[in-house]
Amino acid sequence: QVQLVESGGGSVQAGGSLRLSCVVSGTIFSINDMGWYRQAPGKQRELVVYTTSGGITNYVDSVKGRFTISRDNAKKTVDLQMNSLKPEDTAVYYCNAEIQRVRGLLAKTYWGQGTQVTVSS
Repeated sequence: QVQLVESGGGSVQAGGSLRLSCVVSGTIFSINDMGWYRQAPGKQRELVVYTTSGGITNYVDSVKGRFTISRDNAKKTVDLQMNSLKPEDTAVYYCNAEIQRVRGLLAKTYWGQGTQVTVSS
């Protein structure tokens, strides 16, 4: 079955960097959009950034200039490089992907289990 597994989370001080990775496992036909979401305690889950299969990206204003998304379709991975981290970035980060598992079937959204990112001041 299809699974998305994140890695790279941890604790850093403000101004530090982390690189999150997400790999898609299982047999699939194609991957469309991929992205990263995050959810801080007491807040709603928000979209951080997404990237299309054609390489178009869109970032939430609060991370522009600090975060960079990249994907490798051959390896079925998507990464998130996070620089100049702030305490406000503290959240559980979730990998998300729109995947067509079998030719002829509609694409479906899949989620990773989440990885904790904690930024201290």
